[in-house]
Amino acid sequence: MTGTCAAPLAVILPRHPPYSEKLRALLEPLLPGDVLWRETGMDELSLEDMSGRKLLFAVALDESGCNPSCYRLLSFLRRGKESLSGCTAGLVVTGEGELYTKDTARDLTLAANLSGCAFLGRPLVEATGSLRNFQVQAQLNGTDESTALRLAVRELAERLTAWTGPPPLRRLLALHASVRATSNTLALWELVKAGLPPDVEVQELGLQNGALADCIGCSYTACLHFGEQGRCFYGGPMVEEVFPAVRECDALVMLCANYNDALSANLTAFVNRLTALFRQSRFYEKRLYGLIVSGYSGGDLVARQLIGGLNMNKSFYLPPRFCMLETANERGSLLKLPGVAERGTAFARKMLP
Repeated sequence: MTGTCAAPLAVILPRHPPYSEKLRALLEPLLPGDVLWRETGMDELSLEDMSGRKLLFAVALDESGCNPSCYRLLSFLRRGKESLSGCTAGLVVTGEGELYTKDTARDLTLAANLSGCAFLGRPLVEATGSLRNFQVQAQLNGTDESTALRLAVRELAERLTAWTGPPPLRRLLALHASVRATSNTLALWELVKAGLPPDVEVQELGLQNGALADCIGCSYTACLHFGEQGRCFYGGPMVEEVFPAVRECDALVMLCANYNDALSANLTAFVNRLTALFRQSRFYEKRLYGLIVSGYSGGDLVARQLIGGLNMNKSFYLPPRFCMLETANERGSLLKLPGVAERGTAFARKMLP
């Protein structure tokens, strides 16, 4: 595994009194004693000395689901500076209400990732105002919601400080739901694939219409039962082909054509059905990449879906700058984009640090 900087964990806390003070009070007894606290406001924002560190983004939202200093942080990160190169991060997001915690986390994760920051698999601890989102964890641990929240924060901090990086990339799985003859997304994949060294084993699977049934929501115990056997109640190509390929790969590349600002139905079904395999094992050491081609706009929306479904939920590791976003509408138009071949080669090289 790759080495990482031994500098103390740094907490990035966008100031929003009194909510941010409340969050800091929650975190302080749960984090290592040598933590560096960096409170960012609306007027000053300095992340230059954060490069190479382990980071914990800690965001407290008010009753409207907002934090003005977090918007300032997003603005800074989205300007394209590589201020977080070499960093690996997790997040804690709290809210006074029931909404916007995960939305805020996905926005911040994408912006930081495109600034060079990697994220652990399952990097997010979120707490809604009622803590009802911790009811299941509380029941599983035989405790109350407040204690379950604290246990989750401590576990995230321990995993973040112990993380040393994913293993070398030897096997790569590419999933798509496109028709090769007309797909700009697969054309982009061919450019990236051509930039990979020959010692990387590449497997491609097409999730075709009618071949992959979506999850219809088995009970937790039923899903756990079949997942422990490496199976799913509904069987089919997902169990026979996709599950074994996911188990064996070091990196998953999602090839996403964006038609309606969302993952296609078959790729969404893959994410949903993966829950059965997730019950059996975590994917912390498997990298997640996305190649996203939009006909008009909205590629960032699909990138956030990948982050939410596969990084935050299913525990895939998010490497720095995990996605390549392009816009191409007409058949074959992607290959005519200026510099696209060079961008594809550069993306392939970034996959092999």
